[in-house]
Amino acid sequence: MAGDPYKELGVSRGASADEIKKAFRKLAKELHPDKNPGNREADERFKRVTAAFDLLGDAEKRARFDRGEIDADGREQFRGFGGGGGARGGPGGHPFGQGGSQRGGFENIDLDELFGGMFGGARAGGSRGGFPSRGQDVKATLEISLEDSIAGATRRIQFSDGRTLDVTIPKGAAEGQTIRLRGQGAPGASGRSEAGDALITLKIAPHPVFQREGADLTMDLPVSLPDAVLGGKVPVRTPEGTVSMTIPPGSNSGKILRLKGRGAFVGGKRGDLLAKLLILLPEEPQEGLTRLAQEMRANSSRRGG
Repeated sequence: MAGDPYKELGVSRGASADEIKKAFRKLAKELHPDKNPGNREADERFKRVTAAFDLLGDAEKRARFDRGEIDADGREQFRGFGGGGGARGGPGGHPFGQGGSQRGGFENIDLDELFGGMFGGARAGGSRGGFPSRGQDVKATLEISLEDSIAGATRRIQFSDGRTLDVTIPKGAAEGQTIRLRGQGAPGASGRSEAGDALITLKIAPHPVFQREGADLTMDLPVSLPDAVLGGKVPVRTPEGTVSMTIPPGSNSGKILRLKGRGAFVGGKRGDLLAKLLILLPEEPQEGLTRLAQEMRANSSRRGG
């Protein structure tokens, strides 16, 4: 490390040990390689700042440097022979002092506290360069109703550790959609780094009335014989409540009537509700209906004959 270690850390020669430590913390956070990917200048500065603290953070090495016995790289300064140079007695060029003194400044810094949770955002449950990373993400499945997926809702989920969380279901939620609850996963390493996230996958429960066909919903709609023959208005259940539907005169079983925009969501677009008519006959025989059916049969036979 060429240069003055005090200048590298931005402190005066009379700075206290706490001032030196504070200056290093600030610069290390700013210059850490995980925060500056691909930035060679920041990487080189980080190495110099780290080497400076390795020297000044050790009281004995700092005193020797101040007396001129070693240089900024920890090399012995020979005197009386008209030159500097000499055997390298300090730590190597590695920023963390590989092979250096066991009393180096890093034993006075809690790296867990310094770097915990800062640079591990994409490395759940792991670590890099010895620094603790964020906690593990936890995953769970939440079954919701079709109505909740369409209109949105808030539902509570319980994890295996007993914790409960309120999950906001967005309007138009899709089957298999994952909701991320930041910071609600496993705690970070040693409890000081960032916690992981909770990833909630939505599962839409089967519905007793509606069946899904893409974004459309289908259903069977029972109608009386008079409504099918004469036409009329009948109540129809939808995911958001009951509405009135007009049955055209002369409707047969199997006819499909469409309610636009009353279906489910796919890709943010809402489909339709398709009601298939099922004509219901009275449970008890009715004299007029029986006579009408007999006349219709007779007329049909005469035409066929």
